[in-house]
Amino acid sequence: MSSLAAARADNFYYPPEWEPSQGSLNKFHGQHALRERARKLDQGILIIRFEMPFHIWCGGCNSMIAKGVRFNAEKKQVGNYYSTKIWSFTMKSACCRHEIVIQTDPKNCEYVIISGAQKKNEDFDVEDAETFELPADEERGKLADPFYRLEHQEEDMKKKKEAEPVLVRLQRMSDTRHSDDYSLNKSLRAQLRGQKKRVAEEENASRKRGLGIRLLPATGQDAATAKQVRFPTKFEKNRKDKRALINAGSIFAGGSTYLIPDKRRQELESKRRKISASSVSSHLAGGFKPSSLSRSAVLSSRQKGVVSMSVRR
Repeated sequence: MSSLAAARADNFYYPPEWEPSQGSLNKFHGQHALRERARKLDQGILIIRFEMPFHIWCGGCNSMIAKGVRFNAEKKQVGNYYSTKIWSFTMKSACCRHEIVIQTDPKNCEYVIISGAQKKNEDFDVEDAETFELPADEERGKLADPFYRLEHQEEDMKKKKEAEPVLVRLQRMSDTRHSDDYSLNKSLRAQLRGQKKRVAEEENASRKRGLGIRLLPATGQDAATAKQVRFPTKFEKNRKDKRALINAGSIFAGGSTYLIPDKRRQELESKRRKISASSVSSHLAGGFKPSSLSRSAVLSSRQKGVVSMSVRR
């Protein structure tokens, strides 16, 4: 951003036609210093940023608006409590655009809902909150009596002695945890590095398997569930098919125990005819395969013939 643009953004830019007699820049431009927040200032209304002081129920849609949620509210004075002004804040809920009106109560030092919402009442148990119960108004009046005050102090001392070991232990634990900032930061950074490394490894493993999501690490329950899964094998499928054919076939059909489809039967019969025809033709032509005994007899006769010819020579 240039210096001229920065000056204009900060509302410190004085144009050439401005003169000191014309007053401030806001007066020269004909606008208020609060800009849009003061658009209803002639009606006594100022737009402010209001923060919800407690949990409330919206009167329009009955949804809860939490404590600390901020709204653009119209602030105006509606009265006085002695010399203290009573302010009214009018805003619209983000859930259903229902109008909510809240006023200050200087007498009780709190906020009061006028219309559009209902305060959420929350009661806490002293034991669950682990806090000490404050004395009631009656007991506060009795504390003016010296004897009652002495007895009350004795009870408070006993409660203090009973709660002191717990408080000391909590204080010691807090001191040990926050005594060394360097070691705490080191352990936290190491934990974050390990977490990032584990996430990267899981993403790479999922990417190798062709998955678009990151798989969580396997657990013992996953392994037990995977062992219980049984996938049917090809043998089991074939056996089931054969049993189904046997059950569907007739007990009086041919030599086979189950029916064979017509197309498969025709193929088997054609192959059988070809094999029988080839074997018959080979026998008629004298082309048969000699056995091992016939081969050894032929070889021995040839050797004897060769020996007898050598002797004659």
